[in-house]
Amino acid sequence: MNMEQRVNIWEKGKDAMGALFHMGKYLSKSTIEKQLLHLLYYRVSQINGCGFCLDMHSKDFLAMGENPQRLYVLDAWREAPFYSDRERAALAYAESLTKLGHSLVPDDIYQAAAKVFSEQEMIDLTISIIAINSYNRINIAFGAVVGTYKVGQYNS
Repeated sequence: MNMEQRVNIWEKGKDAMGALFHMGKYLSKSTIEKQLLHLLYYRVSQINGCGFCLDMHSKDFLAMGENPQRLYVLDAWREAPFYSDRERAALAYAESLTKLGHSLVPDDIYQAAAKVFSEQEMIDLTISIIAINSYNRINIAFGAVVGTYKVGQYNS
């Protein structure tokens, strides 16, 4: 299916996008590693099927010097040896918060994340997952064109 852009949210919706831009500015000051955030953004975008965000975050992730193998097998992160305990805890938390098939993030997933992230980082982790889920849904709704993103275009 070839999506046509329905609305250019970056031009027409600047005021509406302001809240998400502020979340991004806030997260840029987080102590959570930028590579970990991009890893989460990529995984959540895989789950949601957002081609634009997959394109964007893969380009930014690789431009940071990250190993491409970590993206190639991210969908199978539980079985792959390429991820740290901190990354695994964050990925499980992100998946649980994204899939929302329950009323709460399960205690074991929350506790595993809380062991490797401070309370402030748990807040930042949660905000980052909310932000990428929001961007995914906006891009899917308005048909953001896949392949047009240039590294650093949105200062991600």
